[in-house]
Amino acid sequence: MIIEQIYTNCLAQGAYYIESNGEAAIIDPLREPQPYIERAQKSGAQIKFIFETHIHADFVSGHVDLAKKTGATIVFGPNTKTTFNCYNASDNEEFKIGNIKIKVLHTPGHTLESVTYLLIDENGKNHAVFTGDTLFLGDVGRPDLAIKSDLTEKDLAGMLFESLRSKIMPLNDDVIVYPAHGAGSACGKNLSKETVGTIGEQKQTNYALRSEMSKEEFVKEVLEGISPPPQYFAKNALLNKTGYSDLDQVLDSGNTPLSVDLFEELAGNNNTLILDVRTQQEFVKNHIPGSIFIGLNGGFAPWVGALIVDITQPILLVVPEGKSEEAVTRLARVGYDNTLGYLDGGIESWINAGKKTDQITSITANEFEQYTKNETVNVLDVRKDGEYQSMHLSGDHIQHFALDYINNQLDQLSSDKKYYIHCAGGYRSVIAASILKANGFHNIVDISGGFAALKKTNLEVSDYVCPSTL
Repeated sequence: MIIEQIYTNCLAQGAYYIESNGEAAIIDPLREPQPYIERAQKSGAQIKFIFETHIHADFVSGHVDLAKKTGATIVFGPNTKTTFNCYNASDNEEFKIGNIKIKVLHTPGHTLESVTYLLIDENGKNHAVFTGDTLFLGDVGRPDLAIKSDLTEKDLAGMLFESLRSKIMPLNDDVIVYPAHGAGSACGKNLSKETVGTIGEQKQTNYALRSEMSKEEFVKEVLEGISPPPQYFAKNALLNKTGYSDLDQVLDSGNTPLSVDLFEELAGNNNTLILDVRTQQEFVKNHIPGSIFIGLNGGFAPWVGALIVDITQPILLVVPEGKSEEAVTRLARVGYDNTLGYLDGGIESWINAGKKTDQITSITANEFEQYTKNETVNVLDVRKDGEYQSMHLSGDHIQHFALDYINNQLDQLSSDKKYYIHCAGGYRSVIAASILKANGFHNIVDISGGFAALKKTNLEVSDYVCPSTL
């Protein structure tokens, strides 16, 4: 028996390859099918099943393409409605893979169709559970994504409470837990950095599995402090229900080099977005006017999903050499399939052709400290709410707009003012600066190094602020 976790840091997502006696199964695959096909070929195994723990919202799963290429059966939990062929498993139904079995445990709560897959080994012993978004290490899945007219988030949270206590907690403490996500995912609020654990460990450390906890306490604690889901979640969930374009076609059209003249011509379409995926340092130094920065070196795909509202918007890429296919693939993982191509030769070809570029003023934390001694400065802190509440710069001219929602808060800024922008380390502040500049705010200064650098100066900071007082 082979179990391999295939973890993707950008999405904080775990897919799984399971193999026994020449047969294999994939659980919660990412968009690109080829890595799973190649893994099975390496062992001479045949992919028999594609198990989905639920209709994912935070990424586009690869079940449709993988099934087309392998003939494997797509398996969902009870009553899952899709527009493509799949098998709706019943609670407690078992599937054979070589000498092992996968047993379906219906665990509604995160979504109605959510299931946990229990792996029973060659000796008939419960070996591991693949919990999807039902149970994470340190947390459980948010119950506010599948709300319907006759169901509230409290109803779903109550279902999750029952699922955990009737299906998960009775398992032996040595059963291994393989979740769908780790720290960094927006599918929960307190996920561990670890990606593999055990039932026993979770009973001891996970607040949601306290044995003495009442359903009312569970519902309150699970719902407390949940931020609104990113806007792309509902769009990805729809794609996972209805299907999507073949990734091969997306790559053929998106991974296309474009001359400077053709790139400029396509960029002239008012609805076309120029997305620069180089490092923040490179973008600050020189970029195409009006382009948006979201670097491949950070949480690329989730930030694309949070900030680019139109999932069908035509996208032109400015990429580092050799990174075009990676950029198109990572866009497709969250459903952004309409990439038109990338600038051949990168920003250097644009400059060599005599085209205009733009820059962002960037200063160090120490330089910023000196400016505060001589002038009143307007600071824009774009970290997440929890980061800001934990500690932030003091002063009357500090504004906090979490980057996730900055597009909805532009009317609270003045284009006549100069803004000094910072995040935690420097990645998100450049994203914010690029969005502001694209929307007509040009008096922008980035504080390189972010709050990590600002804390090392003599600037005054405020400690924890209760959210109710903000």
